[in-house]
Amino acid sequence: MHSAPVHLVWFRHDLRVTDNKALFYACQNTQAQVHAIFTVTPAQWKAHHMALSQQAFIHDALLNLSHALAKLNIPLTLIISDTYADAAQSIVDYCQQHQVTALFFNHQYALNEQNRDKKVMELLAHNTTVYCYHDNVFVPPGNVVTQQGEMYKVFTPFRTAFLRLFLSQDNASLPAPEIRAHQKAVSPLSAPLFALPISSTKMFPASEQAALQRLKQFCYERVIHYAKWRDIPAIDGTSQLSPYLAIGLVSVRQCFNRLYQTEPDFLENNHSSTFVWFNELVWREFYQHLIVANPSLSKQIAFQPWTENIRWRNDQTEFTAWTQGLTGFPIIDAAMRQLNQTGWMHNRLRMLTASFLVKDLLIDWRWGENYFMSQLIDGDFASNNGGWQWAASTGTDAVPYFRIFNPTTQGRKFDPDGEFIRHWLPELADVPDRYIHTPSEWAIKTGHYLDYPQPIVDHAKARVTAIASYEEAKKR
Repeated sequence: MHSAPVHLVWFRHDLRVTDNKALFYACQNTQAQVHAIFTVTPAQWKAHHMALSQQAFIHDALLNLSHALAKLNIPLTLIISDTYADAAQSIVDYCQQHQVTALFFNHQYALNEQNRDKKVMELLAHNTTVYCYHDNVFVPPGNVVTQQGEMYKVFTPFRTAFLRLFLSQDNASLPAPEIRAHQKAVSPLSAPLFALPISSTKMFPASEQAALQRLKQFCYERVIHYAKWRDIPAIDGTSQLSPYLAIGLVSVRQCFNRLYQTEPDFLENNHSSTFVWFNELVWREFYQHLIVANPSLSKQIAFQPWTENIRWRNDQTEFTAWTQGLTGFPIIDAAMRQLNQTGWMHNRLRMLTASFLVKDLLIDWRWGENYFMSQLIDGDFASNNGGWQWAASTGTDAVPYFRIFNPTTQGRKFDPDGEFIRHWLPELADVPDRYIHTPSEWAIKTGHYLDYPQPIVDHAKARVTAIASYEEAKKR
């Protein structure tokens, strides 16, 4: 008489029960006892600069996940182990204690995560079968390559090759598993699951239902305006699904399938608003593939080696002014305060604030990358690193180093009447529209006292200095 197989699903950044490959395949054998586990790694999270807002978001998502799993009679165990090395050992110990016959998980692509998973596979090699799935991307990294078998360095040819593969494969979403009729009923976990200094945000309810609802609403109401609205921070024109994608409350396939239902032929017209949004998912894919092809990116090394020669000014006072939204450039300051208060920032403003830090202040992009990670509820290593290296002109297919955003003209372009600025900088409430992007000028002209700093840098001069620094680095 053989005892039933024991299947363990190791959840990571895939905190949902629908369209979750590891969970779905672990449940395929109806006789198996299915367990679930999540490892909380506080020291590792700290080393990775994970935002407290994201930790709180994960905490609440885990509570909701444990309820969803309990309805299927699958118990979820939480293990707190400081680092990834400890987490690997915890998984192995759990497998031994519960005679686990097979472990199921979905790949993560950053270097430390890959090393942790290799360790688990080595330690389990003799006793437990390990199944891992590419669930966080459309196409497994390493498959979208040039004819020489190399990863693309430019986005547009990557997208062309990606779409060919993508359209030739099955992109259907998987259903949630059936109730495990022969497993005994379990109780969901109750809060608190682990120590948290802050509670989660009302802006992003941390459940799979909330994620799917937001996706549906975006596709039916706003995606048709996306191309026109996405650059205007005062309008709710983006999907705001990034926090849900970052911890896996929604999958990329679910995003695609919902878009496809809304507009079945959007892939044939890359000027359609729907395609413009899908293109953002392809950029996300590009950065995930890139960190697998270039492990040095996970070590905070620039993609373009010559840019390691740049002599940064790294002025601590100016960096602090940037982090606090006190640079004297209203669009930059409003964006940074949005980030600090909500854990989220509008994408156009991510580009502007990054460009300002690196090119106007000549501060090392890694300072900004780490600061963003420490604040973002949607912090995702590959996308954040990709975005920063793009803005700093150190990455693959990055903005050319001599193209430098002017924060004042960009503010006028994307927040013409200062609606976004006044929302986040109430101290500028009385400044008339024509001066909302240059409030100090107005204060000097009219003798008004403003509780707002003068610009900390002269953009025109800073631009010249930045270009010279990059050119010197190139020569060295």
